[in-house]
Amino acid sequence: MNRTQFMQTAALASATLATLKARAVENAELAAKKNPDQLNIALIGAGAQGRILTESCLRIPGVRFVAVCDIWEYNQRYTSRYIQKYGHDVNVYVDYKEMLANEKDQLDAVVVATPDWMHAEHANACMEAGLHVYCEKEMSNSLEKAATMVKTAADTGMVMQIGHQRRPNPRYIHAIEKLIHQEKLLGSVTTATAQWNRAKADDIGWPEKYTMDAETLDRFGYNSMTEFRNWRWYKKYGGGPIVDLGSHQIDLFEWVWETNPKSVIASGGTDFYDHREWYDNVMCVYEYDTPEGVARAFYETQTTTGHRGFSEAFRGTNGTIEIAEVPQRGNSALREAHAPEWDVFAEKGLIKKVAAPIKKSSTKNVAVDVRVTAEAGAWPLPIDLTKPAHQPHLENFFNAIRYGTELNCPAHKGYETCVAVLAVNRAVASQQRIEFNPSDFHV
Repeated sequence: MNRTQFMQTAALASATLATLKARAVENAELAAKKNPDQLNIALIGAGAQGRILTESCLRIPGVRFVAVCDIWEYNQRYTSRYIQKYGHDVNVYVDYKEMLANEKDQLDAVVVATPDWMHAEHANACMEAGLHVYCEKEMSNSLEKAATMVKTAADTGMVMQIGHQRRPNPRYIHAIEKLIHQEKLLGSVTTATAQWNRAKADDIGWPEKYTMDAETLDRFGYNSMTEFRNWRWYKKYGGGPIVDLGSHQIDLFEWVWETNPKSVIASGGTDFYDHREWYDNVMCVYEYDTPEGVARAFYETQTTTGHRGFSEAFRGTNGTIEIAEVPQRGNSALREAHAPEWDVFAEKGLIKKVAAPIKKSSTKNVAVDVRVTAEAGAWPLPIDLTKPAHQPHLENFFNAIRYGTELNCPAHKGYETCVAVLAVNRAVASQQRIEFNPSDFHV
């Protein structure tokens, strides 16, 4: 590059940066003019997950739906009518571009709950229109697309939250921030395990009278109604169960160890549902470098058995915390027999005292000598979530818009999880260990 070319490139870069800064200022000024106590929102993607988010939004004061957008008439009718029952008058759209053109001046934010492959297109368009975005996880089934979302959020100055809803859950905050990080209840956390297993299930169907015609399906990028309704199983649209389910819990490993993984190995396959593209079972092991040495996390997702359901366990030298989004599946700390007594933590109200500790005992068999030293009983966690699981995450998003509250899962944090999770499918396909560089987790 000669001097003239260098100066031209530098000038172009400077002009581009100035444009981006001006756009961010313009968006911020537009947001400031709107009433922070009343937030007008739209929903793009009114399917099953969109309805779950809608129910939580309707519980939050000062949040009002203005529009609903979905390509399928059934979703449009079901969700818009549900919202209207709560007194919200909504306009219904098929094309999100038409919705933005007509409604953007009335809107503050958009909730994006479309299939993964469309997240980047929808979220970027909304942020470029000056609207804040809550986007369901996974950010995208493509790292390249996910990276554009991080860049757009930074360039426009818009608030963007990714839907990893365990992060604002008060039970998880208490377990990880208070008990593990602050109080060191578990000692050195050396391993973790998690799983999300579901029983065998058939493909999702649809009411025959709401079948979309081939032209409409093709217009929006789908080959058939079967693929549209079961998009999570197809590589064009999603990332399979390890992405759809696993990203919620794999995200927690980074939270516990406060670092990204250094490697992952995985095994899986389409061993049962041979007509589906993505793996119906996956098992993987991550490695993390921590100040106390290498830590490992095992994760599995199965779709032919619901055994053990979904939960996580963080295991340390002094004990283990078993936790799940539904407390009945995990809600306690278990002390190692050799560890210091936990009464002091119970006195502080950090855990609940065990009602009936397990007594020490020993047994002896002719073939094997098994000495059961005492397992301390389960110490229940004292914190409850009294709201729907997604509501605190949405509240955090709306508070970030209103008051500048720090986001629980901003775009760059969602991207880090995206990098770690999407690598599992690559590890299964290549049957090789995937090694990460620290730079892989940054855009």
